[in-house]
Amino acid sequence: MSVEVGSKLQGKVTGITNFGAFVELPEGSTGLVHISEVADKYVKDINEHLTVGDQVEVKVINVEKDGKIGLSIKKAKENVQKKNQRPKKRGESFEQKMNRFLKESEDRLASLRKQTESKRGGRGARKG
Repeated sequence: MSVEVGSKLQGKVTGITNFGAFVELPEGSTGLVHISEVADKYVKDINEHLTVGDQVEVKVINVEKDGKIGLSIKKAKENVQKKNQRPKKRGESFEQKMNRFLKESEDRLASLRKQTESKRGGRGARKG
């Protein structure tokens, strides 16, 4: 099986640098997971996410002419996260969607107001 863009593979972290991690792929080839492709959030220190010897699932995002392989851990996880999101409601009219959106927005706004008031000590609270 050759390494092709878009394929998901299991690999082993063989080295860590300040800009990413080297992952050994099946058949002995090695690719690089850039630090920006490790997690969905900002990664300041890659060592907080990976250690040498970790088994990781990666997605091949590019293969250059000189043989360098670009990998992504976060893109390998994307499809799993999409499956866990709430399903879209089919058959809803535009008006129904707008009504649902307005209700959810009002609920969020009421919740935020409640939090803000509790932080300030409620209405009419004095500062001492």
